[in-house]
Amino acid sequence: MPARADSFDLGGLSLSPGEGRRLDLDVSLGVFDFSDERYETPATVPVTLDASRMVGGGYSLRLRFESQLSGPCMRCLEAASPTTPVDAREVDQPGGGEELTSPYVHGSELDLRAWAHDAYALALPVQVLCRPDCLGLCPECGANLNADPEHAHEAAPDPRWAKLRELRLE
Repeated sequence: MPARADSFDLGGLSLSPGEGRRLDLDVSLGVFDFSDERYETPATVPVTLDASRMVGGGYSLRLRFESQLSGPCMRCLEAASPTTPVDAREVDQPGGGEELTSPYVHGSELDLRAWAHDAYALALPVQVLCRPDCLGLCPECGANLNADPEHAHEAAPDPRWAKLRELRLE
């Protein structure tokens, strides 16, 4: 069973330059809020962390996992739980400038929880849907169009002809 790690000590791996190691860990992603709606993730998610020591110090990191996000569908408000894969990379090279400095590595300590949370947030689809072809709700009455795709309302009369409807020929 993988160990739960919200932070990880990269220095404890004692890697030589050019050497790498693959680790299986569990991490908590936390909750996500979109448009005043709360979306939950599993308590822990299994992740694969590849850590390589670079020449001159620093680390090259790769994080891979997939997780479900549970909450209301953004179109029909039914329960949705899509699975989203993540493949993220970070480089932390001391003295390498802003482009080569990871905000998740502090000394030899990796903030795995923050990195996994941010990488998952960036990988999520723009809309959380119950299914890719969700039809949503009827804009007039709020009926779920997935349950009745043939749902329709009589078209509203053209307002340009309103005065003619008032005309009474007797």
